[in-house]
Amino acid sequence: MLEYAIKGDKRYYAWITFLLALIGIGFGVYLWQLRFGLGITGLSRDVSWGFYIAQLTYMVGVAAGGVMVVLPYYLHDYKAFGRITVLGEFLAIAALVVCLLSVIVDLGQPGRILNVWIHLSPHSVLFWDTVVLNGYLFLNLVVGWNVLQAERNGTHYPQWVKPFIYLSIPWAISIHTVTAFLYCGLPGRHFWLTAILAPRFLASAFAAGPALLVLLCLLIRRVTNFDPGREQIQTLAKIITYALIANLFFFGCELFVAFYSNIPGHMDHITYLFAGLHGHGVLVPWMWASMGLMVLALLLLIPPITRRNEGVLAVACAMLFIGAWIDKGLGLISAGFVPNPLHEVNEYMPTLPEVVITIGVYAIAALVLTVLYKMAVGVKEEVAA
Repeated sequence: MLEYAIKGDKRYYAWITFLLALIGIGFGVYLWQLRFGLGITGLSRDVSWGFYIAQLTYMVGVAAGGVMVVLPYYLHDYKAFGRITVLGEFLAIAALVVCLLSVIVDLGQPGRILNVWIHLSPHSVLFWDTVVLNGYLFLNLVVGWNVLQAERNGTHYPQWVKPFIYLSIPWAISIHTVTAFLYCGLPGRHFWLTAILAPRFLASAFAAGPALLVLLCLLIRRVTNFDPGREQIQTLAKIITYALIANLFFFGCELFVAFYSNIPGHMDHITYLFAGLHGHGVLVPWMWASMGLMVLALLLLIPPITRRNEGVLAVACAMLFIGAWIDKGLGLISAGFVPNPLHEVNEYMPTLPEVVITIGVYAIAALVLTVLYKMAVGVKEEVAA
């Protein structure tokens, strides 16, 4: 199947060249960071996790969202998803590439990540996060490759793959649950100290992940001869709608608990995000834009007449994906540190080097996804022919 990755028209090679250029620029800036240190970032004594870890948090959800096609197809025999299941698994692989690389660029010395394995600490949530992330990457590689190979050969996938398929379903839940535990297990950070943080993470994951998959399916239909299917896309749209409702409901619960209890430690972080605090409010327009995008997306997704219009659906999915990214990629991390436990405000915003390095990380993931999708679409076109 690898031969499909090196076959393509001028648009394909132009896209690959563009991604390689972004990777080169990002790597160059990363070498500067490696030499100079994290002083080129917006991180500080008060804010020790920033833009890099935010991408880990968000893209773990995108990876976990792949289970929304795996579970119906393999457990409930929803055969329509057979056309796009491997696309969901390959999307999870690319998302996990972002997660793992984000951890590496966040470390001043990337070799320190080996300490997690050299000095095993099973009581550490970070240790378990590395286990579930790498384990889920392995499961999707094994399942996706073997199922696609079997489809090309016109046979059923090997029986030994089935346990890996079933294991990948609870494992998908675990990767975002453990990531949530990284935050809500810190008693000094009131914004994260909530029992429903893991459910909030999963709800946003089951909305954002399938939303990106819908956009990719529409793009594949446009640039290739493979049609992922209208029924499949519409079913995903319904899943996205219910997950987004749950996500917004959970956030509403957080607002009620914080402000009805009138506890400053819980209120101040949300106040900082949406109204500013002590004269500081750099994230206020971003957070209102995030909520506005997600609410507007929901208004477009609920009515069947707009949801069935694929042009409107694409717009809604894009708004949802961007809104959720702002919420978890900027708001969640920053508000956990701002204000600090002494209620002092030391704001954080990513610097240009952070943004460029992050773009490079996403370019690597996009390159991986492009190659995987090129093989998947090539096999499906071959089988259809």
